[in-house]
Amino acid sequence: MRGFIQNIRNGTSFALINSEIRWPVIRYFAGHPLKSNFLNSLQIVGFGDIGSAWVGRSPWSGENAWDNEVIQSGSVKVVLDSNREPVVAGFGAGLRAQLLGYFVRADWAWGIENNYILPRVFYLSFSLDF
Repeated sequence: MRGFIQNIRNGTSFALINSEIRWPVIRYFAGHPLKSNFLNSLQIVGFGDIGSAWVGRSPWSGENAWDNEVIQSGSVKVVLDSNREPVVAGFGAGLRAQLLGYFVRADWAWGIENNYILPRVFYLSFSLDF
């Protein structure tokens, strides 16, 4: 989920929707394919993600680790139900291009948790699949 560190939600079940809009900006203004593979493949991207992961029958089940906070001091253990929203979302923008045979992605994303927009997170990815 872009906009968060890894495992913002985890469990044995999940649901996720990712959506991207990609615009090949250089190729659009050039009006024709370019000789440079990097410039020909350069895209500006806008995206949004929404989803959850959970243990048990539903994301709202009390079995989920992210919904409880455990405080322990000596032999005293207190479990607080934090009532966190199980569904999280993220949105942002990025760049995509092919460089030296790899697809390079740079994304700037903001997460949304409990109706609050979180600080921006930067991602840089290299892969063989666009």
